[in-house]
Amino acid sequence: RLNSLTELLTFVILNSEGSTDMPNDKLAEQSMDFSVLIINLVKALKEQRESIISNQIGRSGTSIGANIREAKYAHGTADFVSKLQIALKEANETGYWLELLYRTDYIDEQTYKALNDQCTSIRVMLIASCRTVKGKQQ
Repeated sequence: RLNSLTELLTFVILNSEGSTDMPNDKLAEQSMDFSVLIINLVKALKEQRESIISNQIGRSGTSIGANIREAKYAHGTADFVSKLQIALKEANETGYWLELLYRTDYIDEQTYKALNDQCTSIRVMLIASCRTVKGKQQ
């Protein structure tokens, strides 16, 4: 189990002020903070010689923020919504990998809950953003 990661997650979550790139964009800030946590999780997993799930969660967990960032320069509303929907799919996949890591004892319950809560929060914001944009189109 990753007890040192639990301490890191607790510190980062309690002391995080978000990214300075986009100070007014909560979704971008949260997804960047989440990506940092995922990268640190991947590092810890690789120290345990776990590579299959760590590679998967590394890709899906960091792709969330990348797609949100891409949406900022979308070629129109449809492209914007598409990028957010891709980010939502990646967040859902990341939730799967987190649960699998927890069920296979690679991460403890506290780490799982902390990461899953952040992932869920991002999913909720993505769903709300997609609905808002689609509502404005009608």
